[in-house]
Amino acid sequence: MKNMKKKLLALAALLCLAAPASVLEAAPIPLRGIVEGFYGTPWSQGNRLDMLSFLHQEGMNAYIYAPKDDPYHRDKWREPYPKARMQELGALIAEARRQQVKFIFALSPGLDLNFSGFAGIRDRVIMKKKLEAMYDLGVRDFAIFFDDIKQKDGKGQAELLNWLENNFRKQHPDITPLLTVPTEYHFEDMEDKSGIKTYTREFSTTLNKDILVLYTGNRVVPDGLTDEDYEKANKLYGRKLGLWWNYPVSDYMEAKLALGPVEKLPVREILPAIFFNPMKHEELSKISLATGAEYAQNPGGYNAEEAWRKALRETCGSLAGDMEKFADHSQHMENSWAKIGPADGTRLKELADAYWQERKQGKAPSGQELDRELKSLIASLDRLLASLPRNLLAESRPQIEQLRRIAIADRLGLELLAGRGNRKDFEAALKEVKAHDKKAIVSEESARKLLTDIEKGVSAE
Repeated sequence: MKNMKKKLLALAALLCLAAPASVLEAAPIPLRGIVEGFYGTPWSQGNRLDMLSFLHQEGMNAYIYAPKDDPYHRDKWREPYPKARMQELGALIAEARRQQVKFIFALSPGLDLNFSGFAGIRDRVIMKKKLEAMYDLGVRDFAIFFDDIKQKDGKGQAELLNWLENNFRKQHPDITPLLTVPTEYHFEDMEDKSGIKTYTREFSTTLNKDILVLYTGNRVVPDGLTDEDYEKANKLYGRKLGLWWNYPVSDYMEAKLALGPVEKLPVREILPAIFFNPMKHEELSKISLATGAEYAQNPGGYNAEEAWRKALRETCGSLAGDMEKFADHSQHMENSWAKIGPADGTRLKELADAYWQERKQGKAPSGQELDRELKSLIASLDRLLASLPRNLLAESRPQIEQLRRIAIADRLGLELLAGRGNRKDFEAALKEVKAHDKKAIVSEESARKLLTDIEKGVSAE
């Protein structure tokens, strides 16, 4: 029996040596979850309780409480939470424990924090007292954030965190090491032409090595993070960094929904932690967050498209196919400083590009395939408006209705360009789309661009 056991162990070892890297690198990210860190209206108590259940269901194990517009988290960080709010937080902490999810309580004191003199001593005492109150409530995981502030005293911030490690964290053996976000929290802001910036150098070299630092990648909202770029950031900081990933958060483009999968993240290097920043739309955020959970549990074996379709099935059931057609047009988030998420409506865009290419060549394109795509999209949107569960429809109705307007106007415009349509019908539909453009953004470079191009084509005739 002993010989047989040895043979089996030897065989297992050989299989491990022969296994592809993707299998060997399938270890989950140790700390994986979400950070409620967006600007705007915070989630309700019901949203948070529901999200804790979702995180457990998806294999996530952490939730950071850091809503930017909670005054007691940021603007009024020195003030204790009122009794009613403490009761709500207590209920969340208890539910997190039931769901086996770490409840990480965060403060963002950087707007007016003092580091020196009597004022500095007083602020340390006040901060410790507030954290102690949360400890008494059941919190065992804490974070101090210094993001999105003007003050850049890297050494002062690090010394405060070290003081909390020594005078708060180490006084409670059951508390895990602190988490933090620095003021220069993306790689492009950590360096300049001369090398590492003063703030980042002082913060990173002064900070206790036990404290986990989170950053957002190369930019605030970057188009992915390669293993090489992640390794470069670790080398600069002298430690392994955790990742605060700004998708599907949409507080910088509130009129658009981010409904795509998490993509383009490290697969060789196992991060110590990853936190996805969601939208204010708690239900719809689950689509992307479910894909993030898939990634976090197996970075090396993650397939974004497969995870996305699975998440749509879990979220929308029998309407998953229709929701996919809509969500396909609402994945990409981009402005002057942000770019993230898969391209919107790639199939429709390919058909539209082929249509315009034929016209450019002097041909008379039938546009039938393009029209069929639009007609199918409209049918899916109609089914969503009629049958999508109330909680999902409440968060997505403006964008679904706007995409429907755009697709209808696209069809009318194509008919007009083919010499079969009615100009007044097209102009009325176009006017409706333009009236809602700012309130609901969707498919800017696909269905909406097609309509802009059609408008130009109609005007030229």
